[in-house]
Formats: sequence, C-alpha cells, structure tokens
Amino acid sequence: MSGWADPRPMSPHLQVWRFHVTMLVSILHRGAGIILYASLIALAAMLTAIAMGPAAYDALIGWAPFWLIQTKILAFTAALAFHFGNGIRHLFWDAGTGFQPATANLTAWLVILFTFAAPAALFIYINFVR
Repeated sequence: MSGWADPRPMSPHLQVWRFHVTMLVSILHRGAGIILYASLIALAAMLTAIAMGPAAYDALIGWAPFWLIQTKILAFTAALAFHFGNGIRHLFWDAGTGFQPATANLTAWLVILFTFAAPAALFIYINFVR
C-alpha cells in the first residue's frame, strides 16, 4: 500500500499547467545552457587546433563548410543572447521585482526578441558593414 492516497499528482507537471510564454522561456534557458557548453567545447577544440599550427587547423575546419561554421556562430550568439537576457530577468526576480504575470510575460517576450535580434545584428555586421 502506498502512503499517498490522493489521486492528484504530487507536484505540478504539464498535465496540470497551461502552457505559457514564461514556461517556454524557462525550458529554453536550460537548452541555451547546453548549447553554450557545447559551443565552448567546440571553441576550445578550434583554439587548440590554431595553437597546433595550420595543418591541425585545416584538418579541423576541412570537414565543415563555411555556411555551417557561420550557422554555429549564429546559434551560439542566439544562445548567449538568450541566456544573458534571461539571466538579467532572473536578477530582477532575485531583487524581488517582476513577478506580476503581465511583467513576467513582457520580459519573457523581450528576451525572445533579443534572442533573434542579437544574431541578426551580428550577421548584418559581419556580412554587410565591415
């Protein structure tokens, strides 16, 4: 016999909560962290190859076309922008402000907007400005 007689779940889960933007941002924050860790491993490999000389660098870069490298840089920028923006949002929460549903939704949408704006600005700068 189980010690829990209540048929309701012990903690809220997706069957209980209605999906909303703050839930999405919470889930994406964890995904952005994973992308950042993977990107840092790739950056460390690239810097190691650069330090080892042109042959090692060419061997590492030879398997990846330029568009793939550029896509990875943009994905890293988006993950970094998202994690940064959401981190600022959490700093305000730590200070005890921004918990009102309207404010939480607005800041979540602003973080998502910043996530798309930062890599777009980087892409425009790299390809058209410099």
